[in-house]
Amino acid sequence: MNKAEKAKNRTDAALEDLAAALAAGKSDSLARYLRTMATFHDYSFGNCVLIAQQCPEATRVAGFRAWTKLGRHVRKGEKGIVIIAPIVRKNDDNERAVAGFRAAHVFDVSQTDGEPLPEPAAVSGDPAGHIDELMAFIRDKGIRLDYAEDLGGADGRSYGGRIEIRSGLARAEEFSVLAHELAHELLHKNSDAPRLPKTVRETEAEAVAFVVSHAVGLETGTAASDYIQLYQGDCDTLAASLQRIQSAASHIIQALA
Repeated sequence: MNKAEKAKNRTDAALEDLAAALAAGKSDSLARYLRTMATFHDYSFGNCVLIAQQCPEATRVAGFRAWTKLGRHVRKGEKGIVIIAPIVRKNDDNERAVAGFRAAHVFDVSQTDGEPLPEPAAVSGDPAGHIDELMAFIRDKGIRLDYAEDLGGADGRSYGGRIEIRSGLARAEEFSVLAHELAHELLHKNSDAPRLPKTVRETEAEAVAFVVSHAVGLETGTAASDYIQLYQGDCDTLAASLQRIQSAASHIIQALA
């Protein structure tokens, strides 16, 4: 069996595992994460500006009671971040309507103590020298690789000819993110790439990352299926893209010694 055939067999076996994980539905860790994220509000642009002005380092903000429900408490003496909240009352037709606005206070997670917030599962293990091989493959493809302290909450970004990765990631996570962004470059950033919905693009990229990570012996757990389901991907999305995913993953695996 030649290297290409071995790569395809490893790809097919890993994708069967991923399909089974997606068919099983959301993992407990993803369900907890989604319930927690539902507690955080999507703030208006004006309130985002107010939060940034008062607490530039804020990452997740919520009111005093919301933090309590999440098993955390605001530390004594912490100063609240002022936002503008609507006053909602029932009108003459017994319908809820905005009757005005008031100042309200929220607190960043850094101002609280208590139970850790749930996070989606992460890839773990040691990619060893495979991470250098993956970087060499990226360079061979003429893709520039940069590292940045902050990517606006993302771990990696693909720009078409350039990949940017958040610095400070654990080695296993760095490998997985590199594979994910490389998949975007191979499948979605060239001039011949079809225009696909975000759900499909993210399913394809994460499926490739899962296969490649699996091939080098990393522990993936539910990380890939959790990520795909965050983007509303499922077994049908995976199946529709199977050929493209198999091709890209096998191509990358063959480049890894």
